[in-house]
Amino acid sequence: MHIFLSSKKPLFDAVLDHLHKELGTLRTGRATPQLVEDIRVSAYDSTMELKGLASISVQDAKTIVIDPWDKGLTQAIEKAIRDSGTGLSPAADGGVIRIMLPPMTEENRVKLVKLMKEKLEDSRIALRGVREGVRDEILEKEKNKDMSEDEKFKLLDELEKLTKEFNEQISAMGEKKEDEIMTV
Repeated sequence: MHIFLSSKKPLFDAVLDHLHKELGTLRTGRATPQLVEDIRVSAYDSTMELKGLASISVQDAKTIVIDPWDKGLTQAIEKAIRDSGTGLSPAADGGVIRIMLPPMTEENRVKLVKLMKEKLEDSRIALRGVREGVRDEILEKEKNKDMSEDEKFKLLDELEKLTKEFNEQISAMGEKKEDEIMTV
């Protein structure tokens, strides 16, 4: 790969990293800390992510346990989870909060797959944006005589191959997540 494109690869990687994080927030049949760790909680006169206020663990396949470091935040954390739109119902149990995940219905699974596909499309759009930005830089370099026309065509070809490779990775991530969501 050309050194110019190698320097742009982190931009492509960032799109995949963001997608990976987004897909982690989608519920499959199993409890995972990613379902709640990024929920914003009103605490200490600001809003903070839950993972910065408590330890989050998985007790079993259907139970998430949240142990606030400051027990005075228990009610604020419960409220934030209820209001997050995730459909999760937290229950305080002494100093910890337990979330029992309800069984997934076929209807929920279909909705999640639809949401997942929207996230995949958002990632493809972001990838195209990165490609266009890099493409514009290549054209600008050639226009300013910083590279030859042959080098420009070679770089544009390599850019298309790189974009195709990352699109294939996005599709593979989507297929894997869809299998997780649809597995009963």
